[in-house]
Amino acid sequence: MTDLEGRTAILGDSRQLTSIFEIIGSILAMIYAMSIALNIGAEMLGFSLLLISSFLFSGWAILDRRWTFLLLQAFYVTSAIIGLIRWA
Repeated sequence: MTDLEGRTAILGDSRQLTSIFEIIGSILAMIYAMSIALNIGAEMLGFSLLLISSFLFSGWAILDRRWTFLLLQAFYVTSAIIGLIRWA
């Protein structure tokens, strides 16, 4: 395997991983938003999903080297932790 083929294989794996992070993170974020907006008493579940979603999006940001997006995820992680503490 040449160096170029190795890089292509790694980039392909990275793109597949970022797609997985993006899809699962987005679904969890939507469930989080609805669980909070519906006010059905699922705050702990909602903030837990926000935390997981933020970690997935952080992984995506690191793999794609999107540092501003990573900073935004740090804000969401902080928000999730505050929500979990407040609603515990």
